[in-house]
Formats: sequence, structure tokens, C-alpha cells
Amino acid sequence: MRDLVAGAGYLIKGQRWIAGHRRLWGLGMLPALITLVGYAAAVVALGYWAGDVIGWATPFADGWPSPWLGLFRGLLAALFFGGGLLLALLSFTAVALLVGEPFYEAISEQVDLAEGGTAHESGLPLWRELWIGTVECVRVLARAACWGVLLFALGFVPVVGQTLIPAVGFCVSGFFLTEELTAVALQRRGVALPDRLRLLRGRKLLAWGFGVPLTLLFLVPVVAVFVMPGAVAGATMLVRDLTGEATADDDDADNSTDDGADDTAPRPVS
Repeated sequence: MRDLVAGAGYLIKGQRWIAGHRRLWGLGMLPALITLVGYAAAVVALGYWAGDVIGWATPFADGWPSPWLGLFRGLLAALFFGGGLLLALLSFTAVALLVGEPFYEAISEQVDLAEGGTAHESGLPLWRELWIGTVECVRVLARAACWGVLLFALGFVPVVGQTLIPAVGFCVSGFFLTEELTAVALQRRGVALPDRLRLLRGRKLLAWGFGVPLTLLFLVPVVAVFVMPGAVAGATMLVRDLTGEATADDDDADNSTDDGADDTAPRPVS
């Protein structure tokens, strides 16, 4: 439970940190806004042409009598549109991070400097970082899509599909969302995708505490634009916890403890 609370705490700390750095906040919102506009256009197009796509994909049902033809294709269109929305939710963060790679790296570096005085660097040229980020993004989205298909199918199981499966879905989305956001700081530390996943699996409650509330916030698209920069800042603080690096809060606590020990230590009598 301690990790669960700590994960949510890093999300709040990240928002507080970015609120004190308005210029970085503005720069960080720009890629998320561009991505949101593109996704909004794609969702509108998906809703407009979903029926046509399903009609094209099911020519065998052309001769079915009413109302079965309408019910069959209507259900498939709804499933098709729902799957598109799920994919959009899972991929939004990854695409926004790719679009705003330099901006989010700048935020992550500044957090590292503020928390520990040192900003890690991958030493790779920008094009190489973008290529690695794109490849790993596709791999993560493929994993998330497999989970999405499985959970979507289980959603039709009576009772369990309407109670347990949505909760599991939020946990899965939260885990992958945390992975995508922590990747900014972990890639600068030279940590590859398999090792990143291993780190997060070892601290699942920490990842869920950070990612699940963020998933709920991201359900409101406009909110995602404002929260994204602070989420990157909070994810960098979470990475420092995962890798065992000292943070500013830890240093303050240590200094406070040391000061308290000095105050209670016996003093020589003059």
C-alpha cells in the first residue's frame, strides 16, 4: 500500500513542480495539443465511416432480412468504433511523447537537476533517440493492444465483464501509461524496454498508483493536454525512486534527521 500512495504522490508532485515552471509547462502542452487535434479528427472520421467499413467487410450479409442485417452491422460498427477509441486512449501518450520528444526531455532533465543536481544523458543523436523511441513505442502498443483485445472480449462475460474486467482494464492501462511516461527519463539512463518493464513489474503498486489516476484524468481529452507536462515531471521523480537515486525530498529528510540527532546528542559540560 505504501507504493500505491507513493505513486499517486509522484503524480501530484509532478503537477506542483511544473506549475512552478510556467515556460516548460507551456512548451509541454503544445505537443499534447497537436496530438489531441489529430486524434479528434481521426475519431470523427472513424465514427463517420465505421458503417461503410463494416458494410464493405461483410458482403455476405447483404441479403439478410430486416431487422437482422441492421442489428448485425450495427453491433459490429459499435465494436469497431469502441476498439478505435480504446486504441486512441492507449496510444495518445506514446504519440504525444514522440511528437514532443525534445520538450519532454527538457522537462525531465530539469527535474533531475532540481532533484539531484545531475541530468543523465543518453549520448545518442536526436534522430537515433527518435528511432529507438518509435520502435519501442510500437512494441509497447502491440502489448497493450493484445491486452485490450482480451479485456474487450472478457467484457461480454456476465457479471464479471461489467465489474471486475473494467477495474483490471484501468490497472493495465495505468501500467502501460506509466511505462510510456517513465521511458523519457529511463531512456536517458540507457535503460532498454525489457529492463524498464522488469523494473515496473517489480513495483506494480507504484506503477498503478501513478498510472491509474492518470488514466482516469486522460479520459477527458482536454485535461490530458494540461496534465501531460506535469505527468512527465512526476514520472521522472518516480524513476529516481525506481533506480534508487536520491531526491530533494529525501535529502531534506536526511538533513532533518541529522539535525534532530545533533539536538538530542549529549553535549560536553564546560
